[in-house]
Amino acid sequence: MRAVWSGTIGFGLVNIPIKLYSAVQDSRLNLDMLDRKDHAHIKYKRVNEDTGKEVPWDQIVKGYLYNDEYIILEDEDFQEASPEKSKMITIESFVGLAEIDDIYFETPYYIEPDKAGVKAYELLLKTLQKTGKAGLGRFVLRTSEHLAIIRPREDYLMLQQLRFEQEIRSPEELSLPSAAKLTKKELDMAVQLVESYTTEFDISQFKDTYHEDLMKIIKAKATGKRRTVKKMKVVHTKSSDLFSQLKASLNSGSNKKRAS
Repeated sequence: MRAVWSGTIGFGLVNIPIKLYSAVQDSRLNLDMLDRKDHAHIKYKRVNEDTGKEVPWDQIVKGYLYNDEYIILEDEDFQEASPEKSKMITIESFVGLAEIDDIYFETPYYIEPDKAGVKAYELLLKTLQKTGKAGLGRFVLRTSEHLAIIRPREDYLMLQQLRFEQEIRSPEELSLPSAAKLTKKELDMAVQLVESYTTEFDISQFKDTYHEDLMKIIKAKATGKRRTVKKMKVVHTKSSDLFSQLKASLNSGSNKKRAS
């Protein structure tokens, strides 16, 4: 793995030199965009809007439109905006994980200590494990400030990037129905259905089967076979059919459990 950020975790007066590694990877198929006519690769070019000429990377700068004029920002400007957050994650407070709404959770990163910070890393890990808390702080990654928590996971520390409050859209824009009238027997049957399908959560039982199926189609087309498209028709449940469909679902679930 290649580190995406290196710096220090500030834990009171204790500084822990660390590196961050992405904890996730993309499982999607690597699909190229091609011209349908001759299957030639489609290339993106960075083109000057005025001249129409391609611009090399080393001639591209970032700018912010301010009072109808672009203000050019250099690498030094991003670092100067918050030099401490570019190199340090200062734990500003400690919070309980249960207090954080999971709508704020974003990208996870593994935290690895440098050799000089092994003991301090272990101290923070054990302290968070014992207290059941997570450290809350901010840092700058790729020219943007991020809110994050540092939490223990198994025998290592993990940084979980969080969304800021202003990044969450308000649900007030949703067109939600008024409370529907449910009968007691409908609700009791639905609860029974949920309980009959309840299992312990085991993420290893779930695989990305869509891309496996897509790969089968790719291999079949490579051998000249014709694809067969599965047709699917979804029938929406009517209000009057709700109880009967719940009952049928419950019977279906019971049959599956007996068969397994």
